[in-house]
Amino acid sequence: MQKFILSLVAVLCALSLPGRFRAQTQSTGPVAPHLPRGTATDVGNAEIQSLVQKTASDRISDQAIRVVSINGQYNVGVGVVHRAKTSGAQAGGGIEHSQITEVYHVMEGNATLVTGGSMDNTSEFPADHPVVTILNGPSTRGGPIQNGVSRKIGPGDVVIIPPNTPHWFSEISSGQIVYLVVRVDPHKVLPAGYVAK
Repeated sequence: MQKFILSLVAVLCALSLPGRFRAQTQSTGPVAPHLPRGTATDVGNAEIQSLVQKTASDRISDQAIRVVSINGQYNVGVGVVHRAKTSGAQAGGGIEHSQITEVYHVMEGNATLVTGGSMDNTSEFPADHPVVTILNGPSTRGGPIQNGVSRKIGPGDVVIIPPNTPHWFSEISSGQIVYLVVRVDPHKVLPAGYVAK
């Protein structure tokens, strides 16, 4: 009986070791392919530059290039933003988007970007406003940001702005700033299939 109990304990101990003995007895078959596979979308520099040339350099212009559905799971928008030189009170106020993450890649110009903190005098953009329907989904605008993080940005810099994060250019020190913006839309509030004309 004592031999039986010792044998049983030995088997139980061997089975409890993490995969050491079990792995030797399992067969390894072919690995299943990663699914689903998607289709890549190209947005060429010529298309981006064409849109930059169409925008006025004396104002703010935010143009969506396209919005792509990624396997029906989420959307990604690509656009280009062109802002004219501003400073101080002329710079306008902050904005935050409740469902979209934005990734800015500066193509030209220099500015001071403020993120985080808080805004006074907030109001929601109307549901039929172009900012909501094509660009950013539900958004809130307000006055200049207080107690945010301020950083100087220029060509080649990338900034990732999560949802519900106020952001604002407190100063555009060059004649203009132009940046590519990628909008990650996990809630699918942007119109998938949108293509700029």
